[in-house]
Amino acid sequence: MDRAGKLAQTIGQQVRDVASAFKQGTITTIFTSEATTLSGSQYLQFATLSQHETFTRTDESTTLFGYVPLPDVVVQASAPVSYTYYLDLNARWEFTLQDGVIWVTAPDIKFNKPALDVSRITYEVKKGSSIRNTSEAMDNLRSSMTWMCYEKARSNIELVRETGRKQTETFVENWLAKSFADGKKYPVKVRFRNEKPTVQPAVTPLDQKPRGFSN
Repeated sequence: MDRAGKLAQTIGQQVRDVASAFKQGTITTIFTSEATTLSGSQYLQFATLSQHETFTRTDESTTLFGYVPLPDVVVQASAPVSYTYYLDLNARWEFTLQDGVIWVTAPDIKFNKPALDVSRITYEVKKGSSIRNTSEAMDNLRSSMTWMCYEKARSNIELVRETGRKQTETFVENWLAKSFADGKKYPVKVRFRNEKPTVQPAVTPLDQKPRGFSN
């Protein structure tokens, strides 16, 4: 961290404004060196969802003596679960300055291990049977709850995506204002790495000719 701080300080002395930082190719290096210190950790945590989840498991019917069908058993559990979402500040970030706007390609959204409040879990047999043992179905439900929480955390990413985008834009804007004399004048737009690019090159590459071009 000490070396990173010295690196950021050295680079900061070499650039005076955002434009020159992009010209020298140092803005990503500066961000990587300073963002962790600015946030206080290596993660930018931007959202926590607290939801009361209901987990249901159905043990399908089996047969007695190979031909007599037995009824299904349905068991259910309910408990509060917290899901926390973040971006890794030490992962790959990309910055592009185009038409006075800084476009940021941020890492994909990640989530911590879901926090299941085991002290508040309630269990219920929704459909039992006098000729089937429901304890096995309940044990199977308990063993699968962690996996179901992870699946729910993954599906919730779309719910927090725009919150994460806004929080990240604010974070980068604050960092620009802190790090550069003209940092406040640049609006920031964020996309996540698994999203399709929204920025197209503003100029035609030198090795390509525009349509209709003739010598």
